[in-house]
Amino acid sequence: MESGRLYVLLRAGFVVCFKPGVAFFAAMCWLCTALYGQDTASVKRLAEVQVIERTNTINITSPTPAQILKGAALQRLNTLSVADAIRYFSGVQMKDYGGVGGLKTVNVRSLGSSQTAVFYDGLQVNNAQNGQVDLSKFSMDNIGSIELYNAQKNTIFQPARGFAAGNSVYLTTKSPTFKGNSKDLYKATFKTGSFGLVNPSILWQHRISNATFSTLNAEYTHANGRYKFRYTNGVYDTIAVRNNGDINALRFEAGLKTAITDSSSWEIKGYLYNSERGLPGAIIENRFNYNQREWDRNLFVQSGFERRGKIYSVMLKAKYANDYLRYLDPDIITTDGFSDSRYHQQEFYFSVANLLKLEKYWNVSISADYARNAMQSNIFRFVNPLRNTALIAIATQLKWSRFDLQANLLSNIINEHTQTITGKTEYKYTPTIAASWQPFKTEAFRLRGFYKSIYRIPTFNELYYTFVGTANLQPEYSRQLDVGFTFQLTRNSGILRNISIQTDIYGNKVDNKIIAVPSLNLQRWTMQNIGRVNIKGIESNMQSGWYINDEVLINGGLSYTYQQAYDASAGAKAKQQIPYTPLHSGSALAGVLYKNYSVNYSFIYTGERYNQAANIASNYVEPWYTHDLSANWRQPLKDHELNIGAEINNVFNQYYDVVTNFPMPGRFYRLKMTFTY
Repeated sequence: MESGRLYVLLRAGFVVCFKPGVAFFAAMCWLCTALYGQDTASVKRLAEVQVIERTNTINITSPTPAQILKGAALQRLNTLSVADAIRYFSGVQMKDYGGVGGLKTVNVRSLGSSQTAVFYDGLQVNNAQNGQVDLSKFSMDNIGSIELYNAQKNTIFQPARGFAAGNSVYLTTKSPTFKGNSKDLYKATFKTGSFGLVNPSILWQHRISNATFSTLNAEYTHANGRYKFRYTNGVYDTIAVRNNGDINALRFEAGLKTAITDSSSWEIKGYLYNSERGLPGAIIENRFNYNQREWDRNLFVQSGFERRGKIYSVMLKAKYANDYLRYLDPDIITTDGFSDSRYHQQEFYFSVANLLKLEKYWNVSISADYARNAMQSNIFRFVNPLRNTALIAIATQLKWSRFDLQANLLSNIINEHTQTITGKTEYKYTPTIAASWQPFKTEAFRLRGFYKSIYRIPTFNELYYTFVGTANLQPEYSRQLDVGFTFQLTRNSGILRNISIQTDIYGNKVDNKIIAVPSLNLQRWTMQNIGRVNIKGIESNMQSGWYINDEVLINGGLSYTYQQAYDASAGAKAKQQIPYTPLHSGSALAGVLYKNYSVNYSFIYTGERYNQAANIASNYVEPWYTHDLSANWRQPLKDHELNIGAEINNVFNQYYDVVTNFPMPGRFYRLKMTFTY
């Protein structure tokens, strides 16, 4: 054990070893109580503000499936990063390489991680190098809501990039709620637990005027990444310890937002993420130790202006991103020493969106985006690609009280150059149509459906990755079809206060699907086109809120996904499920709120899969499931508030792999304290 780390053991209950992390918790609790005393009115005040809140909210009028986590329901989940929260959405497959520092990407309806766009406060987090966004880089401490949309967000007034992906994840940071004449809001959080986790963060929101506020948020994450896992080679089983999974990361954000007039606003945000981590590698042929290291620096500055009028509205957005990646592999010796690859990419992005209201029920919009992506590297014969992308979207919406129809046509104009090749300009057009209909007088039930086609050009890694040579890849072309219904009922009396259900049947066809499969470490991939993939499935989720009495509230949720994703290319065997796609997956959530206390339970299940295209016994990946528990205590202290929480994750200590040969942690723990001033 390292000095200064917290180790929590479960032996017929909780036995906590009081190291400095726990001492910090205890000292802060004592200090807050001593300074502010106990608020004797806390029970009455809680009874006034408690409401039934769904853990996973749906948008019943949206013509495209929407799942939303926000507010207190989001905070109750056992989550350290955004990746932990997204696991609870239906239709989602997470690629998780284990531990706090492990890479975490999301795949929705088997379209691939590169077909899921991630938007942070309205602008896309783009990565032209590999097309994937590591969701572990986004902490939950400053996130107010997470929204997942299949196809696209349910509005035509958005940047053209909002129409350009198969699925979209929208991350929105918290907006301040100032009390009375207060001009400042402070929030300090400290998390600690297994893997040597030390994770402090601080949030400061300042009211400059009634219409303007600023935000500063800083967070530090340290973990040694060591955890036990089970290993078998077919002859014997052993318990080993995962190593080289450590991480040191610093995140800093600063923002300013102002309402210029009642109908216009402007905001600017700066973001910096800097980390060093080990890459633990695959456990193959009795090899447990790896020495590869990775350094990441992600910097962006983004700004947006929006003006909404009765007839004409305009939205302007701009962003500059500068990303640096260094990968050191001491196991590979070159003429210059150890293999030390460095990648530097920059993006300049500008967008303008216009909305015109022709009638009360009829809107039209036109959006135009331009992005310039360039990447350089120090590796031998790297071609330093430069890509210019223009997206133009023309959209229309007809909306009445019981019927909503949206349609758009997206133009993709792409020009690419390298040091050795002068690329040609490509033009592709992709349409989308979506509708929502209320067939009965009741507003509780609606039908919906959409068709969408998407064109995705290969990423820089897929085309020019030096370790595996130039990949001869064709662009992906995807077509999505979805029909479903939503039902939502809210009552002001009775035990069951609200219930919401949404179910969708979908089918996707992907031509020239690009598959990326990791080999011995996270920096080496094999890229290939599959001629055609046919995907069909059913996904459903249900949320409910129960009012037992003034002091006891219960929230619950269930989600389930059935999905077939077959290689339908010429020569492929019938009904061969594509790699890492389970037939069955689902989750369950339950929470009980009593006065100032809450207890929460979550369950996640992922069914059997195969790690290669051939569905044979040697490629079989066993199903896995985890049970998580958490407890929270909230104590008002005059005008302030103290929150303390404890988590047990993977309660039954199941050993499993999300990605073959990258073992996940068994049972682990976290403690969290938040003080709001």
